[in-house]
Amino acid sequence: MRLFPSNSSVKKRQSNGGSNGALLYLNVYDLTPMNNYLFWFGLGIFHSGIEVYGLEYGYGAHEYPTSGVFELEPRSCPGFIFRRSVLLGTTNMSRSEFRLFIEQLSQKYHGDTYHLITKNCNHFTDEVCLQLTGKPILGG
Repeated sequence: MRLFPSNSSVKKRQSNGGSNGALLYLNVYDLTPMNNYLFWFGLGIFHSGIEVYGLEYGYGAHEYPTSGVFELEPRSCPGFIFRRSVLLGTTNMSRSEFRLFIEQLSQKYHGDTYHLITKNCNHFTDEVCLQLTGKPILGG
């Protein structure tokens, strides 16, 4: 898992955006094993991340005024139980354009500004989806 912004130069990365764009997935995780029971009632407590170009991006809390956005191998967020992936659409951004987009967005999502109700991982993934597809995840 690596926090953003990274020390690597975005401009040095190769562009791998195909003519049809890269697939964009929402990866959903259970925060608690209790979700196995709550799920049947349409309830649950979830973590989410965005998967694109073979990496997953999420947002979490820490005590420092730096980015809380991180990247990791898809469907492997530590401390959570992977539940499912949902195809959200595609992005026409190249790999390097997407990385730059995430690095810029990460400036808005510092670890010390995380709030369980008003600014959490699901708000982050919803904003990514809205900016890339024009549709929100929540109620979209």
